Amino acid sequence: MKPRLQTSLGQHLVLTPQLRQALHLLQLSSVELETEITTAVESNPLLDWEEPDPISVQPPSERGSTQEQDNRQDQAARDSEIQPAAAWDGDDGWNERSAGSGQGHADTDGDGDAADRMIQSESLQDHLSWQLHLSTMSTRDRNIGVALIDAIDDDGYLRESLDDIVAALLPETRATTAEVAAVLCRVQRFDPVGVGARDLGECLRLQLEPLDVDTPGRAVALLAARDYIERLPKLGAPGLADVLGCPADEAATALQLLRSLDPRPGAQIGNVPHDNYVTPDCVIARQNGVWRVTLAGSHFPRVTIHRGYEQMIQHAGACDAGYLKGRLQEARWLLRNIEARGETLLKVVRCLVRQQSGFLEFGKRALRPLTLREVAEEIGMHESTVSRAVARKYVHTPRGTLSLKDFFDSGVGTEGGGEASSTAIQQMIRSLIDAEDPRKPLSDARLAELLKASGVPVARRTVAKYREALHIVSSHERVRIA
Repeated sequence: MKPRLQTSLGQHLVLTPQLRQALHLLQLSSVELETEITTAVESNPLLDWEEPDPISVQPPSERGSTQEQDNRQDQAARDSEIQPAAAWDGDDGWNERSAGSGQGHADTDGDGDAADRMIQSESLQDHLSWQLHLSTMSTRDRNIGVALIDAIDDDGYLRESLDDIVAALLPETRATTAEVAAVLCRVQRFDPVGVGARDLGECLRLQLEPLDVDTPGRAVALLAARDYIERLPKLGAPGLADVLGCPADEAATALQLLRSLDPRPGAQIGNVPHDNYVTPDCVIARQNGVWRVTLAGSHFPRVTIHRGYEQMIQHAGACDAGYLKGRLQEARWLLRNIEARGETLLKVVRCLVRQQSGFLEFGKRALRPLTLREVAEEIGMHESTVSRAVARKYVHTPRGTLSLKDFFDSGVGTEGGGEASSTAIQQMIRSLIDAEDPRKPLSDARLAELLKASGVPVARRTVAKYREALHIVSSHERVRIA
């Protein structure tokens, strides 16, 4: 072996401060984003609030040019237009013409406007359960996943042993330790990255493994997280280099990479402060027969670079100029990441509108099965990025203010070769029960037969599960109530 020089071309992914800030801003709700921007403006002198444009009356000679500008803006906005779905022949008999106005049937599903209601803070378990619901797996594995998620604490760690979880699943699910471990591997790929780890070392490894193999310091960081995580504070870079037999600069790079990771990944979901009222991030409106998606007006960047301090950099001393340049770079990162957050939201919401235009037209009965993976593949992003973009985000629609999670649902195969969403099946069950004879209510078996006759074959136990999710009692209880 002789020392030699060689060049190589490759792509690297490093958790830089800019990337961490971008991911942090993406998962914030609209009110949390406003708080983040306010804090940044107060702490960074290079940031300043944008002054609102003065309102003035335009002379008649200028109105023509303004109309031309409006026309050009309308033409540019057509890039975000989405054609509505064709008329959906559901049991309610609606068609394209009757659903065209949108506003007249905003409360068809009885949801109302969520912006006028108080909301509950989403826990880490809720966030993980939602991803589990959208994952393709057997009922047995799903039950194991529910038990695992219940055992995960607020920091994102699985504190209970796999044997204890196996014992908790008895006697309903006779799972083995190997089966529980296999489902745990799937849960550990959920967002936030690093969730489901059993100790700090595993948590860091789960965050390192998705990185590109050529990421500087990744290989050494994996070894350190696996074998020396408890001794790492005492070892430092020189000691780590000695025990691993690697150069000191590689050990230093690995330590820097480890410090950029999150030792408590669950805290960013479960303990994030929530506002009491829903504030939409995007607006979905129908204009001239097409769906248009725009960011809510209050979420355009309302901060800018303070030009006075920016000009002072050229005349300031070396020390002051260095400080101002650093703050200027931070301000530019923030503005770019706010803009990137808006672009990502628009991509996700436009995809949802394309996929679920029937849901916007006709309500939950027209909701089609849709998973995070499908959206991620269509817009060219990772599933965890889509999950961050969807978490705690709301859109204002003609049907009210809806959570972006309402646009996702798992599916059940139909006899026609397609799929029906679980939400749509629940609405069908509710309609059948609402139309039943109160003295002779439909049993779960009878409901399953009627659904099968409609082209949606589901088992009796599935009907029972959906009925319980709707908070509808069994047929025996309904007879007693009648």
